[in-house]
Amino acid sequence: MQSHVCVTGAGMTAFSGDAGVPIHELLETAATRALDDAGLAAADLDAVHVGNMAAEAFDGVSGLHNALTASLGAHGARADRVENTSASGASAFQRGVQAVAAGAADTALVVGGERMSTASTETATGVIGSIVHDREHAYGVTLPSFAGLAADAYLRRYDAPYESLAAVAAKNHANGARNPYAQFQKRITTGDAAESPLVADPLRLYDCCPTSDGAAAVVLAAADDADDAVRVRACESAVGTHAVAEREDLLRVESVARAGERAFAAADRDTGDVDVACIHDAFTVLELLELEELGFYGAGEAYRAALDGETALDGALPVNPGGGLKARGHPLGATGVAQLVELVWQLRGEADDRQVDCGTGLAVNVAGFGNNAVCSVLEVAE
Repeated sequence: MQSHVCVTGAGMTAFSGDAGVPIHELLETAATRALDDAGLAAADLDAVHVGNMAAEAFDGVSGLHNALTASLGAHGARADRVENTSASGASAFQRGVQAVAAGAADTALVVGGERMSTASTETATGVIGSIVHDREHAYGVTLPSFAGLAADAYLRRYDAPYESLAAVAAKNHANGARNPYAQFQKRITTGDAAESPLVADPLRLYDCCPTSDGAAAVVLAAADDADDAVRVRACESAVGTHAVAEREDLLRVESVARAGERAFAAADRDTGDVDVACIHDAFTVLELLELEELGFYGAGEAYRAALDGETALDGALPVNPGGGLKARGHPLGATGVAQLVELVWQLRGEADDRQVDCGTGLAVNVAGFGNNAVCSVLEVAE
């Protein structure tokens, strides 16, 4: 029987505003849970890939991959750390998929993690702000300001109400309240979102993801698809225009569109085959823009889907069933792997109160404000 790259184990820590433990411990906890789920000993790993953006800035440490292999007892495994800003987790996953697909490894552990609570608000703002183009950064441009500009342009261009953004926030908080691993367990209404403090007009507090601590992990292996294995159909990435000011259209996220096109082509699937999606909603407007860039909706149509409940758990296309970045939390290096963990749990029917009916799932993890994107398609083998 033909072998494929499959996810044989998944695990994560709860995401929180302050985990109270070092980054090394977060990574080890998530990794151990994934290994236990896969029934695999760390000593049997061929490769370990760690996704992390800024351990030096947040924790004053480096060499996370070496420390992790030592603490796990994965002696002799090949190991590296992958950094792709806020898409570091999915990029590490892509590295692991490529290694197993190429036959360079029979088993690979992918762990993503970040501990952001150690930094002051000023330091964290500076670290995250460094993602943007240096010229724009020099003028004080931040990711929330880019998101505010995009949200304002979207609402104006399509004559969309702010409530469409608030609907995304309310949906994802409702989903997060069903997820014991989510940072926010509180449901909110669209009214709560509309009345929350203004951050970058028209975006308000509930339109923006939090800073978070946490880690997530998956085990990859070359396996047959005879026993309902979760198969990696595709994992593709693409860069976009780095400087936002140089983009032809502020509402186009080229990296997401390209990565999505490549992933659908590699998977031999299209939007109609996808039953559940994990979308990089660092800001509510990004959920709408990315759904349109991936082809699930035409330009200016995703906001209507949000208002109509099409992206809710019981909708035609459930989006961010685990709460997304907005409610599950956004530990930068962990997010891309956490999205995949959620898809694995959904595809295996292990998502408890937030379970949806699905056989194919898609995840997109974005670096910066669309500077880079990684899109993955996972599927239950038939």
